[in-house]
Amino acid sequence: MTRYAKVLGTGGYLPAEIRTNDFISQTVDTSDSWIVERTGIKSRHIAGADESAASMAEIAAKQAIAAAGIDPQEIDLIIVTTGTPDRVYPSTGCLLQQRLGIKNCVAFDVQAACSGSIFALSIADQYIKTGAAKKALIVGSEVNSRIIDWSDRGTCILFGDGAGAVLLGASDSVGILSTHIHSDGEFEDLLYCPNPNAAAVSSPAELPYINMRGNEVFKVAVNTLGRIVDETLNANNMGQSDIDWLVPHQANIRIIAATAKKLKMSMDQVILTVEEQGNTSSASILLALNEGVRDGRIKRGQVVLLEAFGAGFTWGSALIKY
Repeated sequence: MTRYAKVLGTGGYLPAEIRTNDFISQTVDTSDSWIVERTGIKSRHIAGADESAASMAEIAAKQAIAAAGIDPQEIDLIIVTTGTPDRVYPSTGCLLQQRLGIKNCVAFDVQAACSGSIFALSIADQYIKTGAAKKALIVGSEVNSRIIDWSDRGTCILFGDGAGAVLLGASDSVGILSTHIHSDGEFEDLLYCPNPNAAAVSSPAELPYINMRGNEVFKVAVNTLGRIVDETLNANNMGQSDIDWLVPHQANIRIIAATAKKLKMSMDQVILTVEEQGNTSSASILLALNEGVRDGRIKRGQVVLLEAFGAGFTWGSALIKY
């Protein structure tokens, strides 16, 4: 009997503080119209001083658990994906496990930048398909605002904070159809955040802020995401018309539009959060999925394509029958 990983519940959390383009334009040479035209972003959420990746993950996770209607003690796998962990170690996954009070569970982190949630879904899918886990909690949680140079126009306009979660369970009915993950370290210098404590690999002059060569990243992202769409459809013997919803990483409206065009999909079939949330890195896909599920657009039985591209470079997709 074939075992599938089925989406049982989703959750999300966005901090209360909202930072608009007009606010940012008071400190850097930019404007609301300039940002919107190039990125589609109008505002982003910023974590409070008392918030962290673990605290936001807890809120999103509890929403997903409640939506699934299960006892948290049934969860036997927790994967947190974050580029802004509370501590180097223990993992944010372990910190979340403690916050949720779950004892008999394995918990760890995945670091794949903006593709982290796809990588985590792929790992959890394998755990469930092989019988190594029955209930898996995946959470993407980011406090990007703390690794941003707010005087750098190229990055400060893009990123926001938040957490998204999905709970998967073993099922006899179709759930995750396939996942596809890739990486190529050749492009490591196009998008990175240095570790100031790792003197052997990081120049002492480099501050712990996101560095990005935006135009070059954009070009590689568009081409790469086009290929991952083809790979996903071919692996499942599907055509473009078989996809009901596209849930993309929310980095830039132009990249999203290019992927939708590749699928011959109307933007009405794309779950968009980038306008009000910006790029929440590994949290963005799970936040968008949660929004689409909770507002009733994504319905049971529909086919959903999740795809992302991030620093590394990393990229991947997950095709899900919700």
